[in-house]
Amino acid sequence: MTAELATAPQVFDALVGQERVVAELRRAVAAADAILRGDATFPAAAGMTHAWLFTGPPGSGRSTAARAFAAALQCPEGGCDSCVACHTVQMGTHADVEVVRPSGLSYGVADTRDLVRRAALSPAGNRWQVILLEDADRLTEDAANALLKAIEEPAERTVWLLCTPSADDLVPTIRSRCRLVVLRTPSRSAVADVLVRRDGIDPAMAAFAARAAGGHIGRARRLATDEGARLRRQEVLRLPLQLLDIGSCITAAANLVDAATEEADDATAGVEASETEELSRALGAGATGRGMPRGAEGVLKDLERRQKARATRSKRDALDRALLDLASFYRDVLATQGAATVELANDEQRSSIEKVARSTSAEQTLRRLDAILACREAIDANVAPLLAVESMMLSLRMP
Repeated sequence: MTAELATAPQVFDALVGQERVVAELRRAVAAADAILRGDATFPAAAGMTHAWLFTGPPGSGRSTAARAFAAALQCPEGGCDSCVACHTVQMGTHADVEVVRPSGLSYGVADTRDLVRRAALSPAGNRWQVILLEDADRLTEDAANALLKAIEEPAERTVWLLCTPSADDLVPTIRSRCRLVVLRTPSRSAVADVLVRRDGIDPAMAAFAARAAGGHIGRARRLATDEGARLRRQEVLRLPLQLLDIGSCITAAANLVDAATEEADDATAGVEASETEELSRALGAGATGRGMPRGAEGVLKDLERRQKARATRSKRDALDRALLDLASFYRDVLATQGAATVELANDEQRSSIEKVARSTSAEQTLRRLDAILACREAIDANVAPLLAVESMMLSLRMP
């Protein structure tokens, strides 16, 4: 291995606990540079390809890895994190890097065809045209078919970077044409370390956040920096001892869904108002003369449709975070019942965890965990969230 490869490019420092993945991507960057130089002696085909699939559990850093790889491909130094190319990729303004984050429940064929047309263009610079599609598992069937053709017949210097939780989330025809990069959940100590080192978080708070988030980097940072997120989590962890009868279960379900809705509204309201105002202004609203052109109403309705889809996704994501917190509570209960020598994710709730562990059996705890998983799957399958959560709460009721 050369000295150049032995020193990790700084853009990859954002990846936590992914040393094997970083080494693989560094080899690919070196091969990509060799291709651009026309160096026939370098085994470029062994390290670089036109389509990549980044997979890993939530919080493992799939999108972070893909973005760092995109920056390294555009950087003359392989990802120095200090040049214009690295900075513009990280900021989302690089002319040859298109980053797409599906905001709705699915990503349709029309949007995918726009991406395919973009991918067919030659890069504006002298390096690569990179298309980074986060949450590629949201592609509809028609969208996946449109993407398949572009991956089967790629432009000479176009690179596709797809991100999904699991390789099985993509159709086999696309999956088989991508090089697979599998990320793992980083250790809690690694997450705590990066929160302290990169974000300046107090070590005690960083350790708490890493433990509570179960290695999910984004959630750990959220818990460490957002007091509101910590308070919402505490409310969720109090629920198990409150589920004493049917009435309390129905009330708890309504409160949980309402809290998720409020959190989502707070996150999207300001953005939506700004987007609508900017688009209206661009279409001529408020201007003297003829005002907005014909067809402007349709453009605004399309924006409204996209905003509604994003709000629905945001609400479901907020609710899913609450369900994961609830699952972590029962995971701790199960560990306590089995006298497992593991660290509790919710050690600050130890008294409640031990009380539930004493009054129920391990079999009952497993059924409760199954009920939470079933609730998540039902919501993902478009079951009304309140109905799904009410059914779950009844299954969690204390004896």
